[in-house]
Amino acid sequence: MTDYLALSEDVEALVRDVPHKTACLANAAALLYMTLPDVLWAGFYLMEKGTLVLGPFQGKPACVQISVGEGVCGTAALRRESVLVENVHTFSGHIACDSASNSEIVVPILVHGEVVGVLDMDSATLGRFSKQDQTGLEQVVRVLERHVFGGDV
Repeated sequence: MTDYLALSEDVEALVRDVPHKTACLANAAALLYMTLPDVLWAGFYLMEKGTLVLGPFQGKPACVQISVGEGVCGTAALRRESVLVENVHTFSGHIACDSASNSEIVVPILVHGEVVGVLDMDSATLGRFSKQDQTGLEQVVRVLERHVFGGDV
């Protein structure tokens, strides 16, 4: 089991007082990718002019842009809530950036109630992500909202 409190503290140590968003998100993606077992892809899509655009990540090349409401990332952005998918092949409208991906979790990044991006995690294992992972990754995102995006949490 992942110690998400320790992971959140590690992310905070990486990003606190660092004024470079891209560098902070790159380090956060790398830490998540190397810490969480059985993950194919860990990274961010950032909102630009109403579209989610690929940001810092670890893993295979990915889709460059995703419309709000499309795929798991776009659905999380539209709903402004985390979306946990045990089997992406049963998710209507799933965007297959990597055919090896079988499960996914997306956590929206909110500042003043507006979506500024999403954290996206993929795994080859069906059902890889649990409610505990969702709660833990939401904690990580709250750290990023505070320290990287300057949001009030």
